[in-house]
Amino acid sequence: MSPTSARELPVWRSMLFVPVNVPKFVETAHSRGSDAVILDLEDSVPPGEKATARTLIEAAAPKVAQSGADVVVRVNQPLELCVRDMEAAISPAISALILPKIDGGSHIRLLAELADRIEAAKGMTVGHTRFMALIETPSAFARAEEIAAAHPRLVSVGLGSEDFAMEIGGEAATDILHYPKQRVAIAAVANGLMAMGIIGSVADFRDLEGYRASARLARRMGFRGSSCIHPNHVAILNEEFGVKPAELTWARRVIDVYEEAKSQGRASIQLDGKMIDIPIVIKAERILAAAERIEARARRVAGRA
Repeated sequence: MSPTSARELPVWRSMLFVPVNVPKFVETAHSRGSDAVILDLEDSVPPGEKATARTLIEAAAPKVAQSGADVVVRVNQPLELCVRDMEAAISPAISALILPKIDGGSHIRLLAELADRIEAAKGMTVGHTRFMALIETPSAFARAEEIAAAHPRLVSVGLGSEDFAMEIGGEAATDILHYPKQRVAIAAVANGLMAMGIIGSVADFRDLEGYRASARLARRMGFRGSSCIHPNHVAILNEEFGVKPAELTWARRVIDVYEEAKSQGRASIQLDGKMIDIPIVIKAERILAAAERIEARARRVAGRA
């Protein structure tokens, strides 16, 4: 078992990107139903507005969180910008930082040390701010396992589709990204982290059926959720990365027949003509646990209403 496998992971089926410097998007983000809202300081903010954008985080965070969404901030990669972004973003209101273009494990540890110092200076619990690392270059991809194992602040590692495809001179298409996405996902899970993302490009945000197919494939590959750039994607992600009623029914039946078999001294049985052994039972247990975590989050959100 990985030393980090017991860490508590959030329920982030859907994470909606919101440019922190666009008031109309900030004002409506809470109504979209996403598990988390990402206040973006990176790609959606022009270079000349980045200094102003980071000053908007404090006011934007409670607005986007008013319906129960967790608040995440995507910082910039150049160190001189990242330091200022982290100083502005780290607060009790911010659950995590998305760290783009991570280069290796030492990069994560450097930013974790900075986070330690900022939290301590602000009187926060050291370790409050979690990290989501993005691998977006071939050199970082070669160090995916090292990155995933780098620090306890990490809750996820993902592959940045568009940037990675650009860096390798390819296209952000499903067949091109299948292997690199899966390798990063396996590195994440091996270290007790969430694999986040969908398989393919998000550039054509109007192709909702294609987006659903990409999310469904990601779920089958072990991914737990994804960020999105359009509100129309939120419901799709919540459904595809959630637990469907049929899955829940199946999982309960598996556990029931297994418990009955176990009481009779047997460890394998059949259900609907298929063999049910220990790996299938574990899968069913994980489905039930995921459903409970999602329900617990829903109760917490309802309690805030």
